[in-house]
Amino acid sequence: MPVSRSKKKTIILMGKIPPPYMGPAVATKIILDSSLKNHFQLIHQDTRLNREISEIGSWNWRKPFRQSAILAGLMWKIICFQPQLVWIPISQSTSGFIKDSFYILMSRLLGRRVLVHLRGSNFRNWLSQSPEWVNRYVRFFLRRCVGVIVLGECLRYLFEGFFKPESIFVVPNGADYILPPRLSRDESIVRILYLANLMASKGIGDVIEAVKILKKKGLSEFHLDVVGDWVEANLEAKLMNSVLSNNLPISFHEKTLGKKKFQFFVDADIFVFPPREPEGHPWVIVEAMAAGLPIITTDQGAICESVVDNENGLIVQTKKPKQIANALELLLEDKSLRERLANKGLEKYRLHFTENAMVSRFAGLLQTVCENHEPR
Repeated sequence: MPVSRSKKKTIILMGKIPPPYMGPAVATKIILDSSLKNHFQLIHQDTRLNREISEIGSWNWRKPFRQSAILAGLMWKIICFQPQLVWIPISQSTSGFIKDSFYILMSRLLGRRVLVHLRGSNFRNWLSQSPEWVNRYVRFFLRRCVGVIVLGECLRYLFEGFFKPESIFVVPNGADYILPPRLSRDESIVRILYLANLMASKGIGDVIEAVKILKKKGLSEFHLDVVGDWVEANLEAKLMNSVLSNNLPISFHEKTLGKKKFQFFVDADIFVFPPREPEGHPWVIVEAMAAGLPIITTDQGAICESVVDNENGLIVQTKKPKQIANALELLLEDKSLRERLANKGLEKYRLHFTENAMVSRFAGLLQTVCENHEPR
Protein backbone atom coordinates (compact mmCIF):
# COMPACT_ATOMS: atom_id res chain seq x y z
CA MET A 1 0.00 0.00 0.00
CA PRO A 2 1.43 3.45 -0.92
CA VAL A 3 2.61 5.62 1.95
CA SER A 4 1.26 9.19 2.24
CA ARG A 5 3.75 11.81 1.08
CA SER A 6 4.02 13.40 4.52
CA LYS A 7 5.04 10.06 6.07
CA LYS A 8 7.43 8.94 3.34
CA LYS A 9 11.05 8.59 4.28
CA THR A 10 13.45 10.38 1.95
CA ILE A 11 16.21 8.47 0.19
CA ILE A 12 18.83 9.84 -2.18
CA LEU A 13 19.56 7.24 -4.85
CA MET A 14 22.93 7.70 -6.51
CA GLY A 15 23.48 6.02 -9.86
CA LYS A 16 23.95 6.26 -13.59
CA ILE A 17 20.98 6.30 -15.93
CA PRO A 18 21.03 5.60 -19.70
CA PRO A 19 22.59 6.39 -22.02
CA PRO A 20 24.84 4.48 -22.34
CA TYR A 21 22.69 1.39 -21.90
CA MET A 22 24.62 -0.71 -19.41
CA GLY A 23 23.16 -3.02 -16.76
CA PRO A 24 23.66 -0.72 -13.73
CA ALA A 25 22.26 2.30 -15.57
CA VAL A 26 19.19 0.35 -16.71
CA ALA A 27 18.69 -0.86 -13.13
CA THR A 28 18.72 2.67 -11.71
CA LYS A 29 16.18 3.83 -14.29
CA ILE A 30 13.86 0.90 -13.57
CA ILE A 31 14.04 1.57 -9.82
CA LEU A 32 13.28 5.27 -10.30
CA ASP A 33 10.30 4.48 -12.53
CA SER A 34 8.99 1.68 -10.31
CA SER A 35 6.29 1.77 -7.65
CA LEU A 36 9.03 2.12 -5.02
CA LYS A 37 8.30 5.86 -5.29
CA ASN A 38 4.93 5.11 -3.66
CA HIS A 39 6.77 3.98 -0.52
CA PHE A 40 9.63 6.51 -0.35
CA GLN A 41 10.50 9.95 -1.61
CA LEU A 42 13.29 9.03 -4.03
CA ILE A 43 15.72 11.82 -4.94
CA HIS A 44 18.05 10.87 -7.77
CA GLN A 45 21.62 12.06 -8.19
CA ASP A 46 22.98 11.09 -11.61
CA THR A 47 26.59 9.81 -11.42
CA ARG A 48 27.31 9.48 -15.13
CA LEU A 49 30.82 10.40 -16.16
CA ASN A 50 30.43 8.76 -19.58
CA ARG A 51 27.81 9.54 -22.22
CA GLU A 52 28.92 6.83 -24.66
CA ILE A 53 30.22 3.28 -24.19
CA SER A 54 33.38 4.31 -26.05
CA GLU A 55 34.18 6.81 -23.27
CA ILE A 56 34.33 4.13 -20.57
CA GLY A 57 37.90 3.62 -19.36
CA SER A 58 39.23 6.67 -21.19
CA TRP A 59 40.05 10.09 -19.79
CA ASN A 60 38.84 13.43 -21.06
CA TRP A 61 38.92 16.92 -19.58
CA ARG A 62 35.15 16.94 -18.93
CA LYS A 63 35.22 14.10 -16.41
CA PRO A 64 36.82 16.00 -13.48
CA PHE A 65 34.21 18.75 -13.90
CA ARG A 66 31.40 16.19 -14.05
CA GLN A 67 32.73 14.53 -10.88
CA SER A 68 32.86 17.87 -9.07
CA ALA A 69 29.31 18.64 -10.20
CA ILE A 70 28.09 15.26 -8.92
CA LEU A 71 29.61 15.88 -5.47
CA ALA A 72 28.16 19.38 -5.36
CA GLY A 73 24.76 18.03 -6.37
CA LEU A 74 24.89 15.38 -3.67
CA MET A 75 25.83 17.92 -1.00
CA TRP A 76 23.03 20.28 -2.06
CA LYS A 77 20.43 17.49 -2.05
CA ILE A 78 21.48 16.24 1.39
CA ILE A 79 21.26 19.75 2.83
CA CYS A 80 17.93 20.53 1.15
CA PHE A 81 16.10 17.21 1.61
CA GLN A 82 17.69 15.86 4.81
CA PRO A 83 17.33 12.23 3.69
CA GLN A 84 17.18 9.32 6.10
CA LEU A 85 19.47 7.36 3.76
CA VAL A 86 21.89 7.75 0.85
CA TRP A 87 21.86 4.68 -1.43
CA ILE A 88 25.12 4.31 -3.38
CA PRO A 89 26.05 1.70 -6.03
CA ILE A 90 29.73 0.81 -5.69
CA SER A 91 32.33 -0.10 -8.29
CA GLN A 92 34.59 -3.14 -8.54
CA SER A 93 37.72 -1.29 -9.62
CA THR A 94 40.21 0.83 -7.70
CA SER A 95 39.56 4.07 -9.58
CA GLY A 96 35.82 3.48 -9.52
CA PHE A 97 35.69 2.75 -5.80
CA ILE A 98 37.82 5.79 -4.97
CA LYS A 99 35.25 7.87 -6.87
CA ASP A 100 32.44 6.21 -4.91
CA SER A 101 34.26 6.73 -1.62
CA PHE A 102 33.88 10.50 -2.01
CA TYR A 103 30.10 10.03 -2.11
CA ILE A 104 30.28 7.91 1.05
CA LEU A 105 32.52 10.49 2.75
CA MET A 106 30.29 13.41 1.79
CA SER A 107 27.19 11.62 3.07
CA ARG A 108 28.78 10.63 6.37
CA LEU A 109 30.26 14.10 6.99
CA LEU A 110 26.73 15.46 6.61
CA GLY A 111 25.40 12.91 9.09
CA ARG A 112 23.55 10.61 6.70
CA ARG A 113 23.31 6.83 6.80
CA VAL A 114 24.79 5.12 3.73
CA LEU A 115 23.65 1.89 2.11
CA VAL A 116 25.83 0.53 -0.70
CA HIS A 117 24.74 -1.67 -3.60
CA LEU A 118 26.90 -4.02 -5.68
CA ARG A 119 25.55 -4.76 -9.16
CA GLY A 120 28.14 -7.37 -10.06
CA SER A 121 30.07 -10.29 -8.63
CA ASN A 122 33.74 -9.50 -9.25
CA PHE A 123 34.30 -7.73 -5.90
CA ARG A 124 36.47 -10.40 -4.24
CA ASN A 125 38.46 -11.07 -7.41
CA TRP A 126 39.29 -7.39 -7.69
CA LEU A 127 40.39 -7.10 -4.06
CA SER A 128 42.47 -10.28 -4.21
CA GLN A 129 44.42 -8.81 -7.11
CA SER A 130 44.80 -5.37 -5.48
CA PRO A 131 47.55 -4.14 -3.13
CA GLU A 132 47.03 -4.11 0.62
CA TRP A 133 46.37 -0.36 0.74
CA VAL A 134 43.37 -0.79 -1.58
CA ASN A 135 41.94 -3.51 0.69
CA ARG A 136 42.41 -1.28 3.74
CA TYR A 137 40.88 1.68 1.90
CA VAL A 138 37.81 -0.33 0.89
CA ARG A 139 37.35 -1.75 4.37
CA PHE A 140 37.64 1.72 5.94
CA PHE A 141 34.82 3.15 3.83
CA LEU A 142 32.55 0.11 3.91
CA ARG A 143 32.69 0.18 7.71
CA ARG A 144 31.10 3.64 7.50
CA CYS A 145 28.04 2.11 5.80
CA VAL A 146 25.01 0.43 7.37
CA GLY A 147 24.75 -2.43 4.90
CA VAL A 148 25.08 -3.69 1.34
CA ILE A 149 22.67 -5.02 -1.28
CA VAL A 150 23.72 -7.90 -3.55
CA LEU A 151 21.87 -9.49 -6.46
CA GLY A 152 21.64 -13.07 -5.21
CA GLU A 153 21.93 -15.30 -2.16
CA CYS A 154 25.01 -16.89 -3.70
CA LEU A 155 26.73 -13.48 -3.62
CA ARG A 156 26.45 -12.88 0.12
CA TYR A 157 29.94 -14.30 0.59
CA LEU A 158 31.42 -11.31 -1.24
CA PHE A 159 30.91 -9.17 1.86
CA GLU A 160 31.62 -11.66 4.64
CA GLY A 161 34.01 -9.92 7.01
CA PHE A 162 32.85 -6.50 5.82
CA PHE A 163 29.28 -6.62 7.16
CA LYS A 164 27.32 -8.71 9.63
CA PRO A 165 25.07 -11.28 7.92
CA GLU A 166 21.92 -9.32 8.83
CA SER A 167 23.35 -6.25 7.06
CA ILE A 168 23.83 -8.06 3.74
CA PHE A 169 20.56 -7.78 1.79
CA VAL A 170 19.56 -9.71 -1.32
CA VAL A 171 17.43 -8.15 -4.07
CA PRO A 172 17.51 -9.70 -7.56
CA ASN A 173 16.62 -7.59 -10.57
CA GLY A 174 12.95 -7.46 -11.49
CA ALA A 175 10.73 -5.58 -13.94
CA ASP A 176 7.43 -5.77 -15.80
CA TYR A 177 7.41 -5.92 -19.59
CA ILE A 178 4.77 -5.32 -22.26
CA LEU A 179 5.53 -7.88 -24.96
CA PRO A 180 4.38 -7.42 -28.57
CA PRO A 181 2.67 -10.28 -30.45
CA ARG A 182 4.83 -12.79 -32.28
CA LEU A 183 5.27 -11.98 -35.96
CA SER A 184 4.25 -14.43 -38.65
CA ARG A 185 7.26 -16.33 -39.98
CA ASP A 186 8.53 -19.70 -41.19
CA GLU A 187 8.08 -21.87 -38.10
CA SER A 188 10.24 -24.63 -39.57
CA ILE A 189 13.31 -22.46 -38.84
CA VAL A 190 14.24 -22.33 -35.15
CA ARG A 191 15.27 -18.80 -34.20
CA ILE A 192 18.12 -18.38 -31.73
CA LEU A 193 18.71 -15.00 -30.08
CA TYR A 194 21.87 -13.48 -28.61
CA LEU A 195 21.33 -9.96 -27.22
CA ALA A 196 24.07 -8.03 -25.39
CA ASN A 197 26.93 -5.61 -25.99
CA LEU A 198 29.20 -7.41 -28.46
CA MET A 199 32.41 -8.02 -26.56
CA ALA A 200 34.55 -11.05 -25.75
CA SER A 201 33.59 -11.10 -22.07
CA LYS A 202 29.92 -11.56 -23.01
CA GLY A 203 30.67 -14.75 -24.96
CA ILE A 204 29.72 -13.65 -28.47
CA GLY A 205 32.79 -15.39 -29.93
CA ASP A 206 31.83 -18.66 -28.26
CA VAL A 207 28.29 -18.45 -29.67
CA ILE A 208 29.54 -17.89 -33.22
CA GLU A 209 32.00 -20.77 -32.86
CA ALA A 210 29.12 -22.96 -31.64
CA VAL A 211 27.10 -22.09 -34.76
CA LYS A 212 30.11 -23.06 -36.88
CA ILE A 213 30.20 -26.45 -35.12
CA LEU A 214 26.49 -26.99 -35.77
CA LYS A 215 26.87 -26.19 -39.45
CA LYS A 216 29.75 -28.64 -39.78
CA LYS A 217 27.44 -31.29 -38.27
CA GLY A 218 24.93 -30.59 -41.03
CA LEU A 219 22.26 -28.84 -38.96
CA SER A 220 20.59 -26.18 -41.08
CA GLU A 221 17.04 -25.54 -39.82
CA PHE A 222 18.00 -22.66 -37.53
CA HIS A 223 19.04 -19.02 -37.64
CA LEU A 224 20.89 -16.87 -35.09
CA ASP A 225 19.96 -13.22 -34.57
CA VAL A 226 22.71 -11.21 -32.87
CA VAL A 227 21.48 -7.91 -31.42
CA GLY A 228 23.90 -5.39 -29.97
CA ASP A 229 26.66 -2.91 -30.72
CA TRP A 230 30.28 -3.90 -31.23
CA VAL A 231 32.54 -2.64 -28.46
CA GLU A 232 35.86 -4.11 -29.64
CA ALA A 233 36.86 -3.36 -33.24
CA ASN A 234 39.42 -6.18 -33.50
CA LEU A 235 36.89 -8.71 -32.28
CA GLU A 236 34.31 -7.43 -34.77
CA ALA A 237 36.72 -7.86 -37.69
CA LYS A 238 37.72 -11.36 -36.59
CA LEU A 239 34.21 -12.66 -35.98
CA MET A 240 32.62 -11.06 -39.03
CA ASN A 241 35.31 -12.68 -41.17
CA SER A 242 34.48 -16.05 -39.59
CA VAL A 243 30.76 -15.60 -40.26
CA LEU A 244 31.28 -14.62 -43.90
CA SER A 245 33.98 -17.18 -44.73
CA ASN A 246 31.90 -20.02 -43.28
CA ASN A 247 28.56 -18.70 -44.63
CA LEU A 248 26.98 -19.03 -41.19
CA PRO A 249 23.21 -18.52 -40.71
CA ILE A 250 23.63 -15.38 -38.62
CA SER A 251 22.09 -11.91 -38.93
CA PHE A 252 23.48 -8.90 -37.05
CA HIS A 253 21.26 -6.09 -35.80
CA GLU A 254 22.09 -2.82 -34.07
CA LYS A 255 21.14 -2.40 -30.44
CA THR A 256 17.42 -1.67 -30.15
CA LEU A 257 15.18 -0.51 -27.30
CA GLY A 258 11.57 -0.80 -26.23
CA LYS A 259 9.11 -2.62 -28.49
CA LYS A 260 11.72 -3.34 -31.20
CA LYS A 261 13.98 -4.99 -28.65
CA PHE A 262 11.23 -7.19 -27.22
CA GLN A 263 10.11 -8.16 -30.72
CA PHE A 264 13.38 -10.06 -31.00
CA PHE A 265 12.60 -11.89 -27.76
CA VAL A 266 9.04 -12.92 -28.66
CA ASP A 267 10.07 -14.00 -32.17
CA ALA A 268 12.88 -16.21 -30.84
CA ASP A 269 12.68 -19.87 -29.79
CA ILE A 270 15.95 -20.07 -27.81
CA PHE A 271 18.00 -17.48 -25.96
CA VAL A 272 21.76 -17.90 -25.61
CA PHE A 273 24.01 -15.73 -23.43
CA PRO A 274 27.24 -17.38 -22.18
CA PRO A 275 29.30 -14.68 -20.41
CA ARG A 276 32.94 -15.55 -19.76
CA GLU A 277 33.47 -13.23 -16.80
CA PRO A 278 31.64 -12.46 -13.52
CA GLU A 279 28.17 -10.99 -13.95
CA GLY A 280 25.63 -9.68 -11.46
CA HIS A 281 22.06 -10.63 -12.37
CA PRO A 282 21.88 -9.75 -16.09
CA TRP A 283 18.74 -8.00 -17.25
CA VAL A 284 18.76 -10.01 -20.50
CA ILE A 285 18.23 -13.17 -18.45
CA VAL A 286 15.17 -11.63 -16.76
CA GLU A 287 13.87 -10.43 -20.14
CA ALA A 288 14.33 -13.84 -21.75
CA MET A 289 12.45 -15.52 -18.88
CA ALA A 290 9.63 -12.97 -19.19
CA ALA A 291 9.42 -13.75 -22.91
CA GLY A 292 9.13 -17.48 -22.16
CA LEU A 293 12.39 -18.62 -23.73
CA PRO A 294 14.59 -21.58 -22.81
CA ILE A 295 18.02 -20.18 -21.91
CA ILE A 296 21.55 -21.40 -22.54
CA THR A 297 23.99 -19.61 -20.27
CA THR A 298 26.98 -19.94 -17.95
CA ASP A 299 27.16 -20.01 -14.16
CA GLN A 300 28.33 -16.44 -13.54
CA GLY A 301 27.26 -14.24 -10.63
CA ALA A 302 23.63 -14.76 -9.67
CA ILE A 303 22.59 -16.29 -13.01
CA CYS A 304 22.33 -19.71 -11.36
CA GLU A 305 19.53 -18.39 -9.12
CA SER A 306 17.47 -17.57 -12.21
CA VAL A 307 18.46 -20.32 -14.61
CA VAL A 308 18.50 -23.82 -13.16
CA ASP A 309 20.07 -26.49 -15.34
CA ASN A 310 17.46 -28.67 -17.05
CA GLU A 311 14.67 -26.82 -15.24
CA ASN A 312 14.29 -23.62 -17.26
CA GLY A 313 17.53 -23.67 -19.21
CA LEU A 314 20.86 -25.34 -19.78
CA ILE A 315 24.09 -24.33 -18.01
CA VAL A 316 27.37 -24.68 -19.89
CA GLN A 317 30.95 -24.01 -18.85
CA THR A 318 32.61 -20.75 -19.79
CA LYS A 319 34.74 -20.62 -22.96
CA LYS A 320 33.31 -23.95 -24.17
CA PRO A 321 31.75 -23.44 -27.64
CA LYS A 322 31.35 -27.20 -28.05
CA GLN A 323 29.12 -27.33 -24.96
CA ILE A 324 27.06 -24.43 -26.33
CA ALA A 325 26.74 -26.30 -29.63
CA ASN A 326 25.62 -29.48 -27.84
CA ALA A 327 23.03 -27.55 -25.81
CA LEU A 328 21.74 -25.82 -28.93
CA GLU A 329 21.54 -29.12 -30.82
CA LEU A 330 19.56 -30.67 -27.96
CA LEU A 331 17.03 -27.83 -28.02
CA LEU A 332 16.89 -27.61 -31.80
CA GLU A 333 15.92 -31.27 -32.07
CA ASP A 334 13.49 -31.42 -29.13
CA LYS A 335 10.60 -28.95 -29.32
CA SER A 336 8.90 -30.44 -26.25
CA LEU A 337 12.05 -29.81 -24.20
CA ARG A 338 12.14 -26.21 -25.43
CA GLU A 339 8.53 -25.75 -24.38
CA ARG A 340 9.03 -27.36 -20.96
CA LEU A 341 12.05 -25.19 -20.14
CA ALA A 342 10.31 -22.07 -21.48
CA ASN A 343 7.15 -22.62 -19.43
CA LYS A 344 9.14 -23.20 -16.26
CA GLY A 345 11.17 -20.05 -16.88
CA LEU A 346 8.05 -17.95 -17.35
CA GLU A 347 6.58 -19.38 -14.15
CA LYS A 348 9.82 -18.61 -12.29
CA TYR A 349 9.85 -15.06 -13.64
CA ARG A 350 6.28 -14.38 -12.53
CA LEU A 351 7.03 -15.65 -9.03
CA HIS A 352 10.38 -13.98 -8.37
CA PHE A 353 11.48 -11.38 -10.94
CA THR A 354 8.59 -8.98 -11.55
CA GLU A 355 8.68 -5.32 -10.55
CA ASN A 356 6.37 -6.08 -7.63
CA ALA A 357 8.72 -8.78 -6.32
CA MET A 358 11.70 -6.43 -6.54
CA VAL A 359 9.87 -3.45 -5.01
CA SER A 360 8.59 -5.57 -2.11
CA ARG A 361 12.13 -6.62 -1.26
CA PHE A 362 13.49 -3.09 -1.57
CA ALA A 363 10.67 -1.56 0.45
CA GLY A 364 11.18 -3.97 3.33
CA LEU A 365 14.93 -3.62 3.58
CA LEU A 366 14.95 0.16 3.09
CA GLN A 367 12.37 0.61 5.84
CA THR A 368 14.48 -1.58 8.12
CA VAL A 369 17.69 0.30 7.32
CA CYS A 370 16.10 3.72 7.79
CA GLU A 371 14.61 2.82 11.17
CA ASN A 372 16.95 0.35 12.80
CA HIS A 373 20.46 0.52 11.45
CA GLU A 374 23.14 2.85 12.75
CA PRO A 375 26.61 3.19 11.22
CA ARG A 376 29.31 1.28 13.02
